[in-house]
Amino acid sequence: MIRETFPVGLLGCNCTILGDEVSHEAIVLDPGYDIPRILLLLAKHKLTVKKILITHAHIDHIASAQSLKEITGAPIIYNQADLPLVAMMDTQAGWFDLAVPTVLPPDHSPADEEAVDVAGIHGKVIYTPGHTEGSLCLYVPDEHLLLAGDTLFAGGVGRTDLPGGDTGKLLRSIEERLLPLPDATLVIPGHGPSTTIGVERAHNPFLT
Repeated sequence: MIRETFPVGLLGCNCTILGDEVSHEAIVLDPGYDIPRILLLLAKHKLTVKKILITHAHIDHIASAQSLKEITGAPIIYNQADLPLVAMMDTQAGWFDLAVPTVLPPDHSPADEEAVDVAGIHGKVIYTPGHTEGSLCLYVPDEHLLLAGDTLFAGGVGRTDLPGGDTGKLLRSIEERLLPLPDATLVIPGHGPSTTIGVERAHNPFLT
């Protein structure tokens, strides 16, 4: 599997491209900003975007999803429980003095544990409310890979002081939905460096 993870935008959101070497179909996760860079990497690997997955509807993760859809035709997938955050996108932009992006309701709101596949890549949604009400992760078991959004970080957890945040829900999501995954699972957070489930289970100060 092809994987490119790179920070985009003012807040350094980790955008990830997952692509299959044979079919050249791809999923793009959290295209917050920097569409030219995303398109350059897609072209480098000769990938065609089939799905755009958003882990949660904070501006730094979703701002350029509509632009990427208009270019590629790929549907946007995220949890409709985050629509209240979409409705306040102008407020979110004001927090960081950013232009207000065009953000629309999802083309599809997936069920918990619903498959999110393209040819050659088989993932599933894990709902992890807490950072936002609609936060989700993408688990790719064949690759021992978890795209965790802002639910779990290396040595940390997602903040819960913004609208829709709930500390109790966040910790339950991590403990009940993520920590049972195999220790070797590579975790790509929404910001910052990667980690593993085993390392976080053993050493994350918010979880011990």
